[in-house]
Amino acid sequence: MGRESHAVEDILDRLEQEGRDDDRATVGDVTDALGDRGFGPFLFVPALIEISPIGGIPGIPTLLALIIALFAIQIVMGRDEMWLPGFLENRSVSGDKLAKSADKLRGIGRWLDRWFHGRLRALTGPKVSRIAGVVVVLLCLTVPPLELLPFASTAPMAAIAAIGLAMTLRDGLLMALGFVLSVVALGVGLGMLGG
Repeated sequence: MGRESHAVEDILDRLEQEGRDDDRATVGDVTDALGDRGFGPFLFVPALIEISPIGGIPGIPTLLALIIALFAIQIVMGRDEMWLPGFLENRSVSGDKLAKSADKLRGIGRWLDRWFHGRLRALTGPKVSRIAGVVVVLLCLTVPPLELLPFASTAPMAAIAAIGLAMTLRDGLLMALGFVLSVVALGVGLGMLGG
């Protein structure tokens, strides 16, 4: 089976290289590194970063949810290129932490590349992507209050990662799974907040 041009390992390579190139990697640097990869990585990568140990740093899940929501809104609007305001674009993380996080995700990346590869492409078209963008915005709204509970924000971020990965790999079966995970994550999030 041939590898897709948007393989997860290739994205992780770019992130690791970005982290190794600079002491501090800004959100803008990461955005530029992923710029020609379509919209999926703009959802997938921040969600994966939140799921990694970096997501345990207070405030990071909410910041990443804000960034993801900005990208998702642009997907809903049908924009051709991603835009970030300067105050977010200039936020940074240690280059070493970014490189190490990308490296730790490499095994998952290999597994994802092997199992998800362009099935049911109709579920990754522009109309479905816009619907997915709306779902991602709703998931992002649950993150700030869930951040108060240790690692509770991982549930919506896992759903966002699945949707972003589905867009990246053009895999409609994974998109359907992402929608199912979204319903579960929204239910869990609302239940935790209401309880």
